Amino acid sequence: MGEEKRRDNKGRLLLTGECQEKDGSYTYRYTDKFGKRRKLSSWRLTKADALPPRKKFKKPLRELEKEIQADIADGICNEGITVNELVERYLSLKTGVKHNTEANYKFVQNVLKKEEFGNKLIDRVRLSDAKLFLIKLQDHGRGYSSIHSIRGVLRPAFQMAVDDDMIRKNPFEFQLATVIVNDSVTREAISREDERKFLKFVREDRHFSRYYEGIYILFKTGMRISEFVGLTLSDIDLKQRTIDINHQLQRKRDGTKVIETTKTNAGTRIIPMTDDVYECFKKIIENRVTPKVEPIIDGYAGFLYFDKDGNPMVAMHWEHYFKHICQKYNKIYKVQMPKVTPHVCRHTYCSNMAKSGMNPKTLQYLMGHSDIGVTLNTYTHLGLQDAKQELSRVQREISKQNKKAEKNGCKVVNF
Repeated sequence: MGEEKRRDNKGRLLLTGECQEKDGSYTYRYTDKFGKRRKLSSWRLTKADALPPRKKFKKPLRELEKEIQADIADGICNEGITVNELVERYLSLKTGVKHNTEANYKFVQNVLKKEEFGNKLIDRVRLSDAKLFLIKLQDHGRGYSSIHSIRGVLRPAFQMAVDDDMIRKNPFEFQLATVIVNDSVTREAISREDERKFLKFVREDRHFSRYYEGIYILFKTGMRISEFVGLTLSDIDLKQRTIDINHQLQRKRDGTKVIETTKTNAGTRIIPMTDDVYECFKKIIENRVTPKVEPIIDGYAGFLYFDKDGNPMVAMHWEHYFKHICQKYNKIYKVQMPKVTPHVCRHTYCSNMAKSGMNPKTLQYLMGHSDIGVTLNTYTHLGLQDAKQELSRVQREISKQNKKAEKNGCKVVNF
């Protein structure tokens, strides 16, 4: 007599590798291509089976078996890698990154190490799992920008796993805004009137007036603050009236100051000075106190501003100045000046140039944007009043053309 076939509690024949546990669940045991024993489990053997009360939904065991057998046939194997291990492998390939990027990577790794999701096997992560994980992060107080950074590492890491034939699909290939609420505060440009009030207050304040020229330049050039603090005397050409932006000064978390390339290749640019910006740079250079020992950072010397210890100022110094200026202004005038930061200066410059009708490609160059879409997004801040002004400008231009055409006996252009 042959060996009796194993059956489940419903009398159904169980296939090789399948068994039914004492609690009623089903298990399939197999050996992967590396010789490692693995198993799958489910509360249902086939689609026809009902899910027991209060049990977590999962595909029937037979469906899971088919997926595994197909993966083995196609050479797909994740080697039992967890999400944390996948991210670590992915980040090990990211060499030569800027320190801000490196700090962001460490932040993401620390978050994942604290989350149960980080220990999940990558082949067990479904689209719904990925979405639920990000929703959980927001529910537990993580901001949109932080979640954006976390997903910004997970998506390419899982894509690497797809490309390496470790998994079939990337579970993070979805639009973030369709899953969680974008609760980040957009740094809006301030109005021209608020800009004038802010600059007037700084110029007339006995303490903060020493920073007036620098703040004015930030408002009128749109430079990134890291680019501005990185400027040296050799980058300022008063004769040609140009600013050579080819690097940035950054402060690492341990306080070390480093010179890095510009944020993007497009960030390396030479921008012209307007007359008022020229006068500001001229005054900064004239009033610059030469330190006893000129600080040198990664071969760069001749920085424009120094702190009380004689070290080049960094973004943090200016961010503090802007904060204290706003606080003092609000206290004196009993009104609320919109939040002004070095980046708000940049955004304000971009918006002002857009409202003035500057060619988007020219504005893209001046801002150092690598993507024209970033520049064009500035135009989304324009409103009805801006539209009216633009139409009036176009009408005036056409009117001029018509008058000129009439004088020459040509046909006029209708608006």
